[in-house]
Amino acid sequence: MDWTFDHFVIAFTGAFFAGIINALAGNGSVITLTVLTELLGLPGNIANGTNRVGVLMNAAGAMTGFRGKREIEYSRYWKYILPVIFGAIVGTIVATYVTHAQFMGVFRFLMIVMLIVILVKPERWLIAHAEKSILPGWVVWPMMLLLGFYGGFIQMGMGVFYLAVLVLVARLPMIESNTIKAITVGSFTLIAVIIFAWADQIIWTIGLVMGAAQFLGGWMAAHYASKIPGASKVAYIVLIIAVSLSVLKLFEVF
Repeated sequence: MDWTFDHFVIAFTGAFFAGIINALAGNGSVITLTVLTELLGLPGNIANGTNRVGVLMNAAGAMTGFRGKREIEYSRYWKYILPVIFGAIVGTIVATYVTHAQFMGVFRFLMIVMLIVILVKPERWLIAHAEKSILPGWVVWPMMLLLGFYGGFIQMGMGVFYLAVLVLVARLPMIESNTIKAITVGSFTLIAVIIFAWADQIIWTIGLVMGAAQFLGGWMAAHYASKIPGASKVAYIVLIIAVSLSVLKLFEVF
């Protein structure tokens, strides 16, 4: 395919807004995968691989923006990070061999469930300080491995699901959870990019343009969110909007 200036403008614009959404909530891949498949016409597996370049650079931008804004004892949270990375490696390898189309039907309903969870008792999302996790220790690794597998396989919605686990189950504050999410997603996406590149399923020109836009969007969102009083409320509102639009898109309302 011959890429025109219009293609790059569309890719950059969509990726920029996806970067903002990813940094504050998640599910920006709904935008980027739509751009790659519906507007740029890439096959699903190539779009899935190309999208990971932007996700990686978005995570880097978010980590840069959040860095130093809040002291976080990362050693306490390895149980929420390492198994996700391990699971994502397996999911990514599987994704290079099969299409993710068969999962879309299930994904639609998962997003509806997620929207309901977000809207019911919003105060659960707005805790100011870390609290005791409601998750038994023996459940942590299996749950995180499955979550990581999903993220490695399809990525779309991974940020929302991971954020929900960190906030609602691990009982971590929203901004702190977003920082951990950026580190985890960035780590396993670096490996995913290598795997997809090895499978020759990345178009680097579009991927790097979208990556630059997502880095910028992620950095801006993280940098300014960390300075805004009540940033958790802002992130919560963005999360509601992102998931609501995703549900409408997935059910082809628009």
